[in-house]
Amino acid sequence: MQDILIFRHEPHEGPGYLADYLDRHRLPWRLVRIDANDPLPSSIDGVSGFVFMGGPMSVNDPLPWIPPVTKLIQKAVAADVPVLGHCLGGQLISKALGGSITKNPVREIGWLPVSRVESPAANTWLDELPAQFEVFHWHGESFSIPPGATRILASRDCANQAFVIGKTLAFQCHVEMTGEMVREWARLSADDLAPLCATVQSPPAMTAELDSRIKRLQGIADKFYDRWIQGLR
Repeated sequence: MQDILIFRHEPHEGPGYLADYLDRHRLPWRLVRIDANDPLPSSIDGVSGFVFMGGPMSVNDPLPWIPPVTKLIQKAVAADVPVLGHCLGGQLISKALGGSITKNPVREIGWLPVSRVESPAANTWLDELPAQFEVFHWHGESFSIPPGATRILASRDCANQAFVIGKTLAFQCHVEMTGEMVREWARLSADDLAPLCATVQSPPAMTAELDSRIKRLQGIADKFYDRWIQGLR
């Protein structure tokens, strides 16, 4: 099988559990480190799927790599090549497909529940998952649902937590977390946590019962990733 390309935008926001999942399934992947100025592919040829991770920047920032990345996403979706986005990655997919990224009514940082939005697409992608489950969040902006896509997840304070279109899946939330990542983000981004409120958790709160939370989250991630890899070419 051809490589899956995983785009990293910040050193501490790598593929996390997704890398473990792909290795376990013997699916080859290669990291494109945008933060280290790795060259961007201009073609989708020779790639089985594209994955875009998170990052602290905004999709609305005038960054030189955003236009070529969104063009790459457009080519992939048009050719029915699977694309997967986590947080910033989901926002990049939305922007590429005609959506918009705006400030969310509140910041969501920490462990918060999301709920399924019923539709035939949701039934396909959320098979065997409960109506509501807890995932990890770290965002202040959110995407709109682009034309032709279907919303499948929402939270109380962020209407658009995930959408699908064809073989493409875009998350606003983070399902790729490991325990080490949660601890590192809480340590490195402590300034983002003030003021604390119902949707912004302190480091002790987001690391409480971390092993059990991560185990549940990775079980949820397995369901989504199982479905996504079915489309790899």
